Amino acid sequence: MITLEQALNTVGQLSAEQQEVLIQIITNRLIESRREEIAKDAKEAIDAFHKGELLPKSATELIAELRKTLTEGE
Repeated sequence: MITLEQALNTVGQLSAEQQEVLIQIITNRLIESRREEIAKDAKEAIDAFHKGELLPKSATELIAELRKTLTEGE
């Protein structure tokens, strides 16, 4: 496996234009990977909801839970 330092050294040998293209390719791949992760999480949540593992809640309840979670993390 290549190290980060080796990758940076290799990228440093590319022209500025090639480096910009590489950055765009990596950015697009990261975006797509994140989209797939979000879609997977959403599908799992929908499946759990349909199985009765998740109950519907009001926006007020959800916001209260989020605030509680955020304050507990501090």
